[in-house]
Amino acid sequence: MNVLSRALVAELTQHARQAGVESSVRAVVITGAGTRAFCAGANLKERQGWTEDDVRHWLLELHTAFREIERCPKPWIAAINGVAFGGGCELALACDFRVMDPGAEIALTETKIGVIPGGGGTVRLSRIAGTGRAKDLILTARRVPAAEALQLGVVSRISPAGDSVGAAVAVGQEIAGNAPVAVAAAKASIDEAYDLPMDAALEMERLHYEKALLSEDRLEGLKAFAEKRPPRWRGR
Repeated sequence: MNVLSRALVAELTQHARQAGVESSVRAVVITGAGTRAFCAGANLKERQGWTEDDVRHWLLELHTAFREIERCPKPWIAAINGVAFGGGCELALACDFRVMDPGAEIALTETKIGVIPGGGGTVRLSRIAGTGRAKDLILTARRVPAAEALQLGVVSRISPAGDSVGAAVAVGQEIAGNAPVAVAAAKASIDEAYDLPMDAALEMERLHYEKALLSEDRLEGLKAFAEKRPPRWRGR
């Protein structure tokens, strides 16, 4: 069920950092092994016998991994191929895009076992779907099917049945056709400006625009357009 063990979370952190510095990586697709689950959440067997401080430390590890995904300059695409519950849903919410199989479900189920989402679920779901919808899903802990998740704005697209990975890779290929510097700058601008007052947000956008303005890719884009050919991006 692809549960989030401490070892797996540490691997996610490392992969996010590695993807950020590898020029050959243009986007990242993450999905669950098998067909049953994208990720069923925390490894509750591993957590048996943990102290309260152990749980607190675990939450910090989880926050670190998910923030590395968000800070990665390359877009991350969650291919939700089965259930995404608890921490698995929170992992998907930390990605830039969510592509969902029509038979999959998402849920933040923590209130059913006496806690709350602790991997960023209350924060990210509110920012993605609004506080009212976040309260609906989190306080009821109900399972949400793909069609409703799309309607609520929690996922970006629904894939053909059984092909969430193919659909997610197609999104990644669309992104890879665009200038790497511009993609990274646009992602950073969206993430860093959305909760700022308008004037501060526009200033943030200008700062990130500067990265694209000074890039070789911008000059290549203009030249390719004039010459009516595909651009040859160099990522700088």
